[in-house]
Amino acid sequence: MTNILRLPTVKARTGLSRSTIYLRISEGRFPKPVSLGGRAVGWIEAEVNDWLNQQIEASRKAAH
Repeated sequence: MTNILRLPTVKARTGLSRSTIYLRISEGRFPKPVSLGGRAVGWIEAEVNDWLNQQIEASRKAAH
């Protein structure tokens, strides 16, 4: 089953603001949301988790 995260959850998990999330999406540096109909969007939980893991790995490599 695919879990969809809404913006408040994505902000809480990543620690990023709404504007930073959308800026990084436009730069291709954050997963794109999927349309849920109307004006509602959400993010696929697995893609957000993968992005978080990549950030952790990059941070750890930079520290060494």
